[in-house]
Amino acid sequence: METTEIILITISGADRPGVTAGLTAILDEHNANILDIGQANIHHTLSLGIMFESNSKDSGEIMKNLLFKSSELGVNIRFKLISKPQYAEWVNLQGKNKYIVTILGRKLTAGQISAVTQVVLKYNLNIEKIVRLSGRVHIERKEHQTRSCIEFSVRGANLDLEKMRRECLELSSQLSIDIAIQEENIYRRMRRLICFDMDSTLIQTEVIDELADRAGVGEEVRAITESAMRGEIDFSESFKRRVSLLEGLDESVMKDIAEHLPITEGMARLIRVLKKGGYKIAILSGGFTYFGNYLKEKYGIDYVYANELEIVDGKLTGKHVGDIVDGRRKAELLHLIAQVEKVDIRQTVAVGDGANDLPMLEKAGLGIAFHAKPKVKENAKQSLSTVGLDGILYFLGYKDSMLDTDWV
Repeated sequence: METTEIILITISGADRPGVTAGLTAILDEHNANILDIGQANIHHTLSLGIMFESNSKDSGEIMKNLLFKSSELGVNIRFKLISKPQYAEWVNLQGKNKYIVTILGRKLTAGQISAVTQVVLKYNLNIEKIVRLSGRVHIERKEHQTRSCIEFSVRGANLDLEKMRRECLELSSQLSIDIAIQEENIYRRMRRLICFDMDSTLIQTEVIDELADRAGVGEEVRAITESAMRGEIDFSESFKRRVSLLEGLDESVMKDIAEHLPITEGMARLIRVLKKGGYKIAILSGGFTYFGNYLKEKYGIDYVYANELEIVDGKLTGKHVGDIVDGRRKAELLHLIAQVEKVDIRQTVAVGDGANDLPMLEKAGLGIAFHAKPKVKENAKQSLSTVGLDGILYFLGYKDSMLDTDWV
């Protein structure tokens, strides 16, 4: 009766065409069954691993031929025998207890990466793979390097995910980086709907504050806005109080403000990539429909839900029309749009900065607090504070190398 052996070979050295082809051809000659294969390349340096099963009587001949071939190719090769119980245990772990840790910043230092890996170690997680998602770093042209991002694939059982997230949030603040931890599952790779807050998220201002400046009540309205965003007062009540102060403002002011909205860094690139990727995009805003619709037309956004200002004879009345889009309503709208688009709620993303965004951040499959207030960061699943909106692409698993000029 024939017996089989499982052997792991690891190859390292200068990368050159034909290494994988030459080694796998030898395995083919002996009808070896490849069980796993993986390869990485850093600055023309190869690291290749192949696990294969072969008849025990052929193992010696295979290893001899592989050794000769690796010498011919100028690479190093090592052999390791894997027992059947070890292999069975490894197979049983497939797809279980796997997480993705994303580290993002304007730049990443050895100290920052070391600090994150210490947290990974503390929670008994094993790093299985490290991938760079951002583009290659320019040494001479440092101004071209606007962000750095790497991704760890880690595995471990009995992980207290929320506790680890809280610890990583504290570390993010200390080291000026962003750290996202997501369970690796099918939904992470298949997001289909993304819902954005507008003010201080897609645009770098609160429109109601801009309107208030034109009405001469800017300081008073800003104080109410900040209190509401921190969650200190009810959003609906604060909204009514702020809108009432706009009474008498000329309607023409809104057009001028819309045409000069300060767009958030990375917003246009993010929207272009998401649209190319087939996402449905929505604005769910406690701001105003006039400005949401302006962005919708300019950037091709699919849905806008916001608040309608009452206008009579070309003047704002200080009142609104219809229901107020508050935090509860945002979460309802996210769920409703997902149903209309036939998207599982776990395939949705929500992005916002204020306390009134927390309900939709909680409901979405991936909730991201963007340059948010402390209370929002503490309660959101993930946060992004070091780079522009297009940093979200890394949380979705995109690599800069995927995004050629046709995409960006």
